[in-house]
Amino acid sequence: MAVISRRPVTSSLRGQQYISSKDLTKKDPEKSLLKPLPKKAGRNAYGRITVRHRGGGAKRKYRIIDFKRFYRDVPGTIKSIEYDPNRNVPIALIVYKNGAKGYILCPEGVFIGAELLASDTAEAKPGNSMALKNIPVGFFIHNIELFPGRGGVVSRSAGTSAQLMAKEGNYAILKMPSSEVRKVSLDCFATVGVLSNADKKNINLGKAGRARHMGFRPSVRGMAMNPIDHPHGGGEGRSKSGSHPVTPWGKSCKGMRTRRKKKDSLIIKRRKK
Repeated sequence: MAVISRRPVTSSLRGQQYISSKDLTKKDPEKSLLKPLPKKAGRNAYGRITVRHRGGGAKRKYRIIDFKRFYRDVPGTIKSIEYDPNRNVPIALIVYKNGAKGYILCPEGVFIGAELLASDTAEAKPGNSMALKNIPVGFFIHNIELFPGRGGVVSRSAGTSAQLMAKEGNYAILKMPSSEVRKVSLDCFATVGVLSNADKKNINLGKAGRARHMGFRPSVRGMAMNPIDHPHGGGEGRSKSGSHPVTPWGKSCKGMRTRRKKKDSLIIKRRKK
């Protein structure tokens, strides 16, 4: 998918970029695979804001994605490639031989009419899903399970993939998108290929209104606040307050590691700082 720049007819269009939709083949989603998606606006069950700068935005419906590849050993055909407002990667509608339908994340190299299969006997080609023990070493994979049968949770964003580095005993050694190297059970399923829409990271919203349509509200810098409102606030003129960057509640950020110190025996090499 190509990145398209707008003609600078107005100042807000200067520098604005968006992803071409010419690869998408269907505008309306499959009704049987939709469900309501109520707005949360960053609030929890008690109505308190737990995620700041969220609210508003265009209405959406949730597309039910088959992260588990539920229909095993049943071939399916790609009928359409669609836009999903809830994620940055396109989704593909797959119709199985038994009449069932499902959405999967669309990898590069998958086209309309392609026949895909989730099986231990499947060919290792983009879009096919199988256990890690049956995927050749060196292949790039996505939608990776960390526990057998629970569904894929790793590498589900646009343009991402993990690489199968080796197999040792009952574990596969994967290099994750974060550069972390870890062990995953060989019985876990993953899908072959790299997810499409890698150019998503290159777009430029161009104006505040596009961010508001996506459900993001304005964010005020701590430096621009008063001392009562933020640890960075106050001071004469522009002041960094002479401390490491912290959150409004005083917790270090921008580089501070937030993982638990408990050692994970399955992690071979930590991700880069």
